[in-house]
Order: sequence, then C-alpha cells, then structure tokens
Amino acid sequence: MQLPISFHCDDDVALPDGFNHLATGRWLQNVVKQEEKAIKELHYFFCSDARLKELNEKYLQHYDYTDVITFPYYYNPIEADIYISLERIEENAARYAENDFFLELDRVIVHGLLHMCGYPDSSEREKSTMRKLERSYLKIRP
Repeated sequence: MQLPISFHCDDDVALPDGFNHLATGRWLQNVVKQEEKAIKELHYFFCSDARLKELNEKYLQHYDYTDVITFPYYYNPIEADIYISLERIEENAARYAENDFFLELDRVIVHGLLHMCGYPDSSEREKSTMRKLERSYLKIRP
C-alpha cells in the first residue's frame, strides 16, 4: 500500500542518511488518525533557507526566515504542500534540540501537519498548545 505522503528535496539540499521515509509516513498517518482526520495528498518539500524565505515573502508577505510553511489546499481530507528549510532545522537543532537534527526535523514535520489538523500558532496560548501536541506526538514516533 502506497502512503499518500511524499518527501522531496530541492536540488541544492539533501536529507541526511538515516531519514526513513516509510516510518515517517506511517507515523504521520498515526497522528492524523488520532486527530480524526484523513490524508488525501501530503507533500513535504525540503529546501534551503533562501528558497523558504522567498516563499515566505512571495505568498505570506513575511520578510524573515522560518523553518516551515504550510500551503493548505483542503483540510479534510488533508491536501497540502509543506516546505521545510533544512538549514533552519540544523541551526534550531543546535539551539533547541540538543543537537539532535532528526528530533528537530520530526518536530517541524509534525508541526506542519498539525496546522493542517486545525491548530494555529499565532498567539502565545496557541503556541503553547502546539508545543504540547508536538511533544505528545514525538513520544509516539517509532
């Protein structure tokens, strides 16, 4: 059975060895199931800081760097493109995740999916809820 989740890298970036597409996809399917949603198509695009900043400026009129941008098409079943800067992941892993690149990558991957499950993170209260959910779902990551 093919999962409706795909992972792609821009030409100028690569995921490090050890990233397991299949296990990550199954984990995300489990998250969606627990959120009582479904996935039609979910595409993750890994890119550089420059590419993500360009998208942030063009589509969101934000002029700073970010680690993830979610482009929703439909919320249930979920259909979206999620862009993630691998450079931001590396920098944030050093700053927040005790230098664990894969832990920070998983956090950002599930963060984008949680947006598609209806969780915003604009206010401090919403950010707190998002962080609790991230921690909860990271605990069930195989």
